[in-house]
Amino acid sequence: MFWQVLKSGRHIVIPQMVKLFFSHVSGKMLGALAILLVVSGCASAPKNTDDQWAQSDGTVSASEPSDNDPIELLNRFVFAFNDALDVTLFQPASALYRFALPEEVRDSVRNFMRNISTPVILANDLLQGEWERAEATTTRFFVNSTIGVAGLFDVAKDMGYDYHDEDFGQTLATYGTGEGAYLVLPLVGPSSLRDGAGLIVDSLLDPLTYILSTEAAIARRGISSVDTRSRNIELVEEIKRDSIDYYARVRSLYRQRRENEISNGVEEDDFLRPGLTFLEQGTGNAQLGFVPRTAPLSE
Repeated sequence: MFWQVLKSGRHIVIPQMVKLFFSHVSGKMLGALAILLVVSGCASAPKNTDDQWAQSDGTVSASEPSDNDPIELLNRFVFAFNDALDVTLFQPASALYRFALPEEVRDSVRNFMRNISTPVILANDLLQGEWERAEATTTRFFVNSTIGVAGLFDVAKDMGYDYHDEDFGQTLATYGTGEGAYLVLPLVGPSSLRDGAGLIVDSLLDPLTYILSTEAAIARRGISSVDTRSRNIELVEEIKRDSIDYYARVRSLYRQRRENEISNGVEEDDFLRPGLTFLEQGTGNAQLGFVPRTAPLSE
């Protein structure tokens, strides 16, 4: 009797787990290919600068001593596969997308995609103790969802609430978790052990993971990726053209960008990591409190 119940339960639970994986985790990978492979990997920019991707100075050597890339041969193979898929699929699709749609429409697509990602951003704001940024994220969501017509228009930005992004990989880093070995993931691109784990947690934090169908999840990721890829066509080509070792350049730029995102553009020595600590109040008195990671050391 027990084995019959177990067997019947397995036929219900396992298919649901498989559907969840392919619907949302694999969908996220597929949709993020163009972004995380080339755009995210080939960029280093301030958090609140839209579509401005700074390049590193000088040439990056493939044998730099601190590359932390123990499986470089395998990573290069996956990188070449991802790049080929980008060249044959995502770059042409992005060029067609940019040609066919006016800039105003493309901006509305980006605004909408950012708006529906609010729950993940807000969760990570709170986990990092970023109360002001969490308030800004919440305000942006309610303003843009109402006055901005379901997020199609970024009205909140005109009110002084700029967009920012957060993910669980950044959250782990603010608590002192090292990035681990460098990884290039199939259909995902440049990552690390820490950031790869963060992708899974972000998917679980996203309410749409449990709502969208497989097709809708893939469409969401694909549209968002094509939109961002279309904004960086010339920059990607420039980076490829100027790189002696494209793989090593992407690896270096990816890490620069992640460091900037983790610190929110603040130098490492200028902020405390989040957590419980004793805060001095007055003379001779101390109080236990939670310190957000951007609290200046001088406070």
